[in-house]
Amino acid sequence: MEFGLAYIGVGIGAGLAIIGAALGIGRIGGSAVEGMSRQPEAAGAIQLAMIISAALIEGAAMFALVITFSAGGALNNELPKAIANKAAQVQQAPAGQTAPAEKK
Repeated sequence: MEFGLAYIGVGIGAGLAIIGAALGIGRIGGSAVEGMSRQPEAAGAIQLAMIISAALIEGAAMFALVITFSAGGALNNELPKAIANKAAQVQQAPAGQTAPAEKK
């Protein structure tokens, strides 16, 4: 397993979760301000709905971050095992000789 690519995937997953949450909350805020400007008497109800929606989006984003970081932690647990398995496969060459090439 290529661990470098897996770590890149974890980073991309975390970034996408945050970007999605930021875009969603930005749209909620913009729509709420637009609604309050059109109907100022309903500003309290609109603001309450906006805050609840933003909190739900933030909760989903935090859940996504927990999942991506736990995936990164699982990779950290598997990395030493993979290194140990690879090290066991390496053969020591006698002095003055090179090790045989690894077959792909």
